[in-house]
Amino acid sequence: MGLIQAVKGAVGGVLADQWKDFYTVPAGLPATAALFAAVPQSTNAGRGSNTSSSSNIITNGSKIVVPEGYGLLLFQDGGITGFVAEPGGYEWRSDDLNSQSIFAGDGIVTPLIKQSWERFKFGGQPGGQQAAFFVSLKELPDNRFGTQSEIYWDDGFLNTQVGAVTRGSYTLKIVDPILFVKNFVPASYLQPGKVFDFTDLDNAAASQLFNEVVGSLAPAFSLYTNDPGKGNRITKLQQDSLGFAQSLSAAVEQGYQWKSDRGLAIVKTAIVSIEYDANTRELLKTVQRADALSGGRGNSNLQASVAQGIQSAGENGGAAGLVGVGMATGMFGAAGLQQPVTPAAPAADDPVAKLQKAKEMLDLGLITQDDYNALKAKALGL
Repeated sequence: MGLIQAVKGAVGGVLADQWKDFYTVPAGLPATAALFAAVPQSTNAGRGSNTSSSSNIITNGSKIVVPEGYGLLLFQDGGITGFVAEPGGYEWRSDDLNSQSIFAGDGIVTPLIKQSWERFKFGGQPGGQQAAFFVSLKELPDNRFGTQSEIYWDDGFLNTQVGAVTRGSYTLKIVDPILFVKNFVPASYLQPGKVFDFTDLDNAAASQLFNEVVGSLAPAFSLYTNDPGKGNRITKLQQDSLGFAQSLSAAVEQGYQWKSDRGLAIVKTAIVSIEYDANTRELLKTVQRADALSGGRGNSNLQASVAQGIQSAGENGGAAGLVGVGMATGMFGAAGLQQPVTPAAPAADDPVAKLQKAKEMLDLGLITQDDYNALKAKALGL
């Protein structure tokens, strides 16, 4: 009985595998699908009858359509035999006995007899395996990263160690499909009906990538903030998704050889949030204050403060008060105002000393001619 079933199965399988078929992308794929088998469209709108062919045989003359943004990997007995990177329609041709078809001009009697005999030896199954897999050449989105506790790195601008909790996402691209399949994809995904998806929580290989990205975040932050070409500012991280992606990709490559060993690369990043630790937040506040007081804006603020001080001095302490303002402005000479060289404060009741000090302030541009005239009249009791 077993022998009869084997013969019956061998002959039936051979006849079914003579049909040409049409292979395409399976329906219902997620946008993040990276690798999946091409599926035969055995029926279409009720037409077609090739529903019994072997799942691991592609008949000569069958058509495979490669859509935009995908490549096609060809397999024979578990090994990669070809790769197509251009979109379009292709016809399957193979010298393997199992692919020969009477509909593809391979003869009528000979292919049937040879295939039947070969399958009889394997219990009715074909003695070979052929497959075609689509691989995405697009940017694959929604790959998340995040840290549960602070990561620390040395910051070149702040000149100290800083720390933060961060989370975000990145797009991933398969830049070498052959390396990707040979060195990274588990064999369990090289089966019909299986989809390799980097965002699948049950995908252990994808989880490994997540862990490696998290382990590369501190080196990536260090590379970015210590690169003079990127301004050395950690506050620019969230504004420069492409620049940080380059730093993260470089850190991942240095630590785990994604591109050279696995054919993978990080293309873009989106940092959703960065929560700095308390010390870093305090440092950033200091930097912000220094930035606000630098350049022309700081000089304007200082001049406004001097003017206000002159007014208060004139109201409360006369020229003596103005001397104090002059000394204060000297303290901020680096902000853009000339620092006056002041002698020891003269006696408060010496009108000559008061007029001398007022004249110095007039010459330095700290007071106007009208201010000087008013101080002169007050000092002389006019």
